[in-house]
Parts: sequence; structure tokens; C-alpha cells
Amino acid sequence: MSEKVTALRDELVSKLNAATDAAAVDALRVEYLGKNGSITGLLKGMKDLSIEEKKDFGQKVNVLKEEAGKLIADKFEEIKNAEIIAEINSMPEFDISTPANLNRGSYHPITLVQRQCEKVFKSMGFHVEDYSEVVTDYECFEALNIPKHHPARDMQDTYYLENGQLLKSHTSAAQNAIYKKYKDALINEGKPIKAIFPGRCFRNEATDACHENTFFQMEGVMVDKNISISNLIFFMKTMLSEVFQKDIKVRLRPGFFPFVEPGFELDISCLICGGDGCPSCKHSGWLELCPCGMIHPEVLKAGGIDPEEYTGFAFGLGLTRLAMMKYGVKDIRDLNSGSLKALAQFTDDE
Repeated sequence: MSEKVTALRDELVSKLNAATDAAAVDALRVEYLGKNGSITGLLKGMKDLSIEEKKDFGQKVNVLKEEAGKLIADKFEEIKNAEIIAEINSMPEFDISTPANLNRGSYHPITLVQRQCEKVFKSMGFHVEDYSEVVTDYECFEALNIPKHHPARDMQDTYYLENGQLLKSHTSAAQNAIYKKYKDALINEGKPIKAIFPGRCFRNEATDACHENTFFQMEGVMVDKNISISNLIFFMKTMLSEVFQKDIKVRLRPGFFPFVEPGFELDISCLICGGDGCPSCKHSGWLELCPCGMIHPEVLKAGGIDPEEYTGFAFGLGLTRLAMMKYGVKDIRDLNSGSLKALAQFTDDE
């Protein structure tokens, strides 16, 4: 019986050496290791052996089975590597002296305006922070003075996940973490908290020329002693004039946001229609760009900051709408369309 084991091994090795592709090797795997394979068949001939012979022969068959599996796996790997090398060798040679094709595309317009805004705010001493797109209910609502079942939640039709987390509906969801990150430097060293945190937001909204269910914002906060609305207006006017390279007409009107008090809507005169009225601005001549206001005392408390000693402002700049104004995009849906025809016109003008 031992001779059968040796002969079967030699036969398998010979056939593996002759195999030239993966299909042939797989056929050998089935032939020798399959349910009705040759090696499995050796065990069926053990019924006429003594107990000691069965023990010895069974051990040799198991060794052969393990060795056969390794031989077949090695052959598979050998053929795979040979195919890769053959593919590499078959690739055409490239002439590195051939002139390069410089038509390599461009950055997305939202990326461009985000980088411009970051550059402006960095020059004014702001840190640029990043934050997750999946957040907790506490981060997105409760830490921002919006408790459970508060009617203000109806303003944002939110995407909830099965684990109780949600896709952030505004970049304000990062505020609590930012305050906690920098509060020690504010309190112990007197360094004001100055940070912006751009990001993608999600709301289950009906889409039209000026509304999308996926859009980009840039949140900004500044906290220190004696911060006022005049500080907010200065920073926003400076940023807009740098981005548009001209003086921009803005207006502040009262607005309700639970995490600021008082709260405002900062609008800019529509640059697409020149203030005459169009679908992008809902024919009003103005485009809502930046909800803002003085940070609510309860929000500062949640971040570990004493509102009796410190004040601050916060704003949520709409990067998507800012890109529309800067580049004359009339329909917000074009920005997420992936249409090369719509997006190929933009180049990095930094």
C-alpha cells in the first residue's frame, strides 16, 4: 500500500510539471483532492488492513494529502507570477521624449474656493481643522443647544444611521470638539480660539437650482474676551473681498439658530443676475450665504468655556453657493453632477 502512496505522489508531481495554466492545475486539484479524487480513494482500500496497518497507512495518506495541497497551491502561485511577468513584458515601450499631454483636468470649483478661503483665514491667524462626516446626535444637536424633540430639529431633515449616528447636517457639529481642543490655551495662556473647519454636509431636501441634498460648508468660530458682532462683520467682509477680488455688497438680517444669540443671515447681492433676480437667488436679488451670530452661552458651557468671561462668534459659510457666485454656476446641481462639460471650464487660478 505504501508503494501506491509513493506512485500517486510521483504521478501528481509529473502532471503538475506539465500543467501550463490555472485551469489545468484546478483540474488536477479535483482529480486528486476532490471528493472522488485519487488520494481520497486510497482511504477506501484500507478496509482489508489490520489495525496497525490502517494506522500507518492512514498517516501516510494524510501526509500525502497535505503535501499535494501545498504542491498544487505552489503551482497556482507559479502560474500567476508567470502570467504577471508575461503581461509586463507584453506592454508596449513608452517613448519618454514624446511631448506630454497637458490637458490633465482641473480642481473642482468648490475645492478652489475652499482653498482660497482657507488661505485668507490662515493669514488672519485661524487654524484649519477637519472633522468626521458621521457624527453623534450629541455633536450635531444637543451640544449646540438643540435638545431632543426640540422643534428646531425640523429645520434639518437629517439622515440617520441604524447605529444611532447620523450624517452631519451642518459643520457646526464640530464646534463642541473644537472648543474642548483649544479651551486650555484660551483659559491658561490667553490665546483666542480661532478655527475654521470645512466639510461636506447632508440633508434630505428636495433639490432645485439653489438646493442640494449634499453640499459643502465652512464653519468658523472665534472665542475670546470682548468679542462682538463687529468682529464677525470684519472677518466676513475681509474674506469675501479677497475671494471675489472686489467689494461685495452684503446685508445682515435677523435669523434664528439655536446655537447663536443673536443670530443673523448674511446675504450677498446675487452676482449671477447683478441683483435683478434669477432662479439661483429665487428672484430676490440676494443669496443666503452665511448663517452667523454670537455663540450661545449654553454652547460655550458645553465646550467647557465660561460664558460670563468669554464671548465669541460663529458662522457657517456655504462653500457650494460661494462657488456658484464666483464662477457663475446657475444650477447648484451641476456641481455634484460629475459632468465634464459643466466642470471642465474651471482651472486652478490660485
